[in-house]
Amino acid sequence: MKKRVIASAILVGLTATSFAHTALMNCMENADGTIGCEAGYSDGSSATGIALKVVQDGKVILERKFDQNSEASFQKPQGEYTVIFDGGDGHALSIPSRSILK
Repeated sequence: MKKRVIASAILVGLTATSFAHTALMNCMENADGTIGCEAGYSDGSSATGIALKVVQDGKVILERKFDQNSEASFQKPQGEYTVIFDGGDGHALSIPSRSILK
């Protein structure tokens, strides 16, 4: 009986893990002075309609939604800034401007 309980607990744990997904985002500076970002989830889910925010000095200076291709772009701000993808329920991540690919 004890083995069944342990096996069931392991199975439930593995099942819960298989449904978990991680937010992913990559941003790149383009030659035209824009920043392009792609986002999604590790399970292949789309980021379509999810907000992308650009924060500078603690203030949101720009907000866009990821399009049907899970992409969003914006004009590069002057100075330091952070790009934020908030997929909800612990699926938020941010990229500081110094870490954006050039």
